[in-house]
Amino acid sequence: MSAAQYLETPQGRRLAYHATPGVGPTVVFLGGLKSDMEGTKAVHLEAWCQAHGRAFLRFDYSGHGESSGTFEEGCIGDWAEDTAAALATLTTGKLIVVGSSMGGWQSLLFARAHPDRVAGLVTVAAAPDFTEDGYWASFTEDQKATLARDGQIAMPSDYMEPYIITQRLIEDGRSNLVLRDPLPLPFPVRCLQGTADTAVSTDTALRLMDHADCIDMRLTLVKDADHRFSDGPCLGLIEAAITDILEALQ
Repeated sequence: MSAAQYLETPQGRRLAYHATPGVGPTVVFLGGLKSDMEGTKAVHLEAWCQAHGRAFLRFDYSGHGESSGTFEEGCIGDWAEDTAAALATLTTGKLIVVGSSMGGWQSLLFARAHPDRVAGLVTVAAAPDFTEDGYWASFTEDQKATLARDGQIAMPSDYMEPYIITQRLIEDGRSNLVLRDPLPLPFPVRCLQGTADTAVSTDTALRLMDHADCIDMRLTLVKDADHRFSDGPCLGLIEAAITDILEALQ
């Protein structure tokens, strides 16, 4: 596998990425919180796009993977800036954006800001507004007091070591919510969600479906699939969702 390349963003962050040339629309993978571009879905989609001669981009947000910074320094807005910089600099033309978990939120932020660039959207266990509706809404008064006092709190995860959630992450998340105001998505959208996902509930997927203004939006629920959504059948469903969007564009 080739070594990562690096992009300096306008904010002075250094983002690691792998870009594959090919025909468009370019498929872009946006990973989840504390995930990186070496994850199963990102690498699988890169190989799939290469096999089909399709342009593809995967990258690490700041504080993730091989990019600069630490996770605790970052927030939703920073990672949205990273996404905007990477897509503006490293891609041209229309995009099919595949957003996983927090990357689903990032894909919606990008689509809201740059609808002219998006040909279609695929979300995988999308987690829009999770800092507010997940973390903050579930915090006890003691946890909120700890966050206010220490500026951070450790939250357990079913999928990796505990997350360090900072006061900045919570406050910045409130500036980037997508489920409170109108959310026009004027392109095909395909949402994938596992019923055994303990990080993002099917209720979140249904709320996104109900909230978004989109004339071609479909949700696929996969019985017993968990948040990783990375086994063979699940990867096949992501491929099928991209293919479905490509066919809808013809």
